[in-house]
Amino acid sequence: MEQKSLRPIIWRGKQLYLLDQTRLPFVEEYICCDSPGKVIECIKTMVVRGAPAIGIAAAYALAIAAIEAVENQFDRAKLTDYLNKVSAELINARPTAVNLGWAVEKINSISAANTKADTKRLAEIIEKAATAIMDEDVSNNRKIGELGAELVPMKASILTHCNAGSLATGGFGTALGVIRAAADKGKDIHVIIDETRPLLQGARLTTYEMLAESIPATLITDSCAGYLMSLDKIDMVIVGADRIALNGDTANKIGTFSLAVLAGYHDIPFFVAAPTSTIDIHCATGNIIAIEERSEKEITTIAGTPLTPDDYPAFNPAFDITPASLITAIITEKEIIHEPDADKIKALFNI
Repeated sequence: MEQKSLRPIIWRGKQLYLLDQTRLPFVEEYICCDSPGKVIECIKTMVVRGAPAIGIAAAYALAIAAIEAVENQFDRAKLTDYLNKVSAELINARPTAVNLGWAVEKINSISAANTKADTKRLAEIIEKAATAIMDEDVSNNRKIGELGAELVPMKASILTHCNAGSLATGGFGTALGVIRAAADKGKDIHVIIDETRPLLQGARLTTYEMLAESIPATLITDSCAGYLMSLDKIDMVIVGADRIALNGDTANKIGTFSLAVLAGYHDIPFFVAAPTSTIDIHCATGNIIAIEERSEKEITTIAGTPLTPDDYPAFNPAFDITPASLITAIITEKEIIHEPDADKIKALFNI
């Protein structure tokens, strides 16, 4: 299935344009990022979100930094110092999504390997590498979709959480990529969309994508999922991931763990779709994944309107950890890892 018009990230020469996902679905507006700081701010405020998309944006932030360095006539040493500074700020912008650090490390490794390149040539190399990261992500998402579609029955009601589609990636999507590929194969599917509190990425973004793709879908409250499972209205659950540990434990949008528990209780298969760049082989288990905590105002207000008394205390983690024991399979661009564990993931990486 050809992706229609959802392009969350557009690179035009020296500038990065990010579709402002905080304003969707009502306003489709791109923010022009002409400095690394602007990209970092967009990552922090979730103008751009989703682990793969954040990684791509970070790669382009370093490309912008390199271009700035050339325009300011930095020598190679000063350029390296500047890239290191921007890299540290990027990694701190959102700590849970592993693709961010992965992309930054990849760009910096390419920079370090090109010791003989002058600053202008190095900026060109970094820009090309950032574009390659985005192109590879789209290609990998399509492979994830093709593999994952084989797991989808000819007629299926699929529950998904948050948004793991084109908007969260370079294009096509991971969890929604599986759904898109299944629909392309003529399978009769219906998508059940969790609203995904507190920022409503399901209600605002996944509905937007399913409408664009003309895929039948129904929106539910997060707390409705268990009830639908009890009525045999859910055939499978497919979600994305922000970081996958070596043993298969997975960090994803808050509420994912609850869905996995409910799916296990009702004997419903629970799938995670993610590229191998989301697997952190240096992280042994989910227990050591840093969980980002966001502003209390995200749950004490909606669109700036207070829901609670002034300064009421709130706890707002962005992610939770789903143990590998609750995951039926992890769908990557290379293969499907059934009943994931450390040995299987090590085999995938030949370690």
